[in-house]
Amino acid sequence: MSRVINPNAPGKSRSYHVRTLAEMLRRLASKGEVDDEARDMLAAAVSFLREIDAGVDVSAGAWEKRDYWLKADRFRREWEWTAKIAAHLETTLRQEAWDQLPAVMIELHRHLADVKIAKMTRKPELWAGAYDRLIAESAEA
Repeated sequence: MSRVINPNAPGKSRSYHVRTLAEMLRRLASKGEVDDEARDMLAAAVSFLREIDAGVDVSAGAWEKRDYWLKADRFRREWEWTAKIAAHLETTLRQEAWDQLPAVMIELHRHLADVKIAKMTRKPELWAGAYDRLIAESAEA
């Protein structure tokens, strides 16, 4: 019997989102003010950070099934920053506390500094409308 390969594995998704976050961070750094596109990028970053966090639990759970408890715990600790930054960034967006934004961006950059970007490959359509969806999310809850 052959191996089943999941093309939507959490690791692949995590890599995609980390790269996307790094590109968005670079684009945000070149902006002088928080405009509509910047709000959309920040809201999309919240979404991507949440997805990374969810994928971390899936990956760690797979290791726990094989009794790799230490590896799973180390992996969770390595990625625990995603949930914290997502929550802080979401609070900043909802309260429109733009004075807190540089601190969040610095913290995010600290975790994404090793991502090399030779060419921007993500299109603005990826984050278009993300701010409105984030705000609508709280209205539904």
